[in-house]
Amino acid sequence: MDINRRNNIHIIGKPDATATLIFGHGFGLDQTSFQQVIQAFSDNYKIVLYDNVGGGKSDISAFSFNRYATIEGYMKDLADIVHGLDLQQITYVGHSVSGMIGLMTSLYYPDIFNKIVMIGSSPRYADDPAQNYIGGFDQASLDQLYESMENNYYAWASGFSTLAMNQPDRPELARDFAHSLQQIRADIAVSVARSIFSMDQRHLLPQVKIPVLILETAEDIAVPSVVSRYMEAHIPGSKRYKVNTTGHFPHISAPEEVIAGIKTFL
Repeated sequence: MDINRRNNIHIIGKPDATATLIFGHGFGLDQTSFQQVIQAFSDNYKIVLYDNVGGGKSDISAFSFNRYATIEGYMKDLADIVHGLDLQQITYVGHSVSGMIGLMTSLYYPDIFNKIVMIGSSPRYADDPAQNYIGGFDQASLDQLYESMENNYYAWASGFSTLAMNQPDRPELARDFAHSLQQIRADIAVSVARSIFSMDQRHLLPQVKIPVLILETAEDIAVPSVVSRYMEAHIPGSKRYKVNTTGHFPHISAPEEVIAGIKTFL
């Protein structure tokens, strides 16, 4: 298995640095989504960028509906990257689902990471009334989301991108996200969306043994503030940092604030 080809890996920054930053992108995006953030760390860290299989310039032939039926498949990919590149002293920065992928990886592969930054991440997107848990989506909303994706994926991508970006004064950001979504094969996008929105990793949060920074924004359609507060309450010793922007993509809409939060944590 050629992990460099599979995940379109790029290593930049300071190649002989002992400390490493790995950036993992969220659903519908690729590694270029961090382009406004990474330069702030390039003088002091080895920086590893990659695309999740099924998105970006990853090897599409590596996608398996069975392997990626749950996000555990992406967790195994991440461990492959770390071990295959023999990386050390790692802080993992994961946006959206990749934040949870990083957290899971830290538990299934102990000592793999030193710290984790979770940007707009959630352990469960669906509400759980029985546990008084608010995830942001009831089951009817999720069923409607899947139906919309399956009926007309390109139209869905256009509408969802505007809601998720939530930057009405900067419509070009939503257009860029829509374009990124539309580059993903529709059947793969639907499958990955189902694996993300059906997951429930709440039970793992109390098991985390390393420092975690939780970055949240205002008016995030995918991860309401109550979810970030839930994670802070259940991940031992974690810290929550509010980024002064709206929407699900603060590393795109407010990169300087994200950089400041990460630097404080590091």
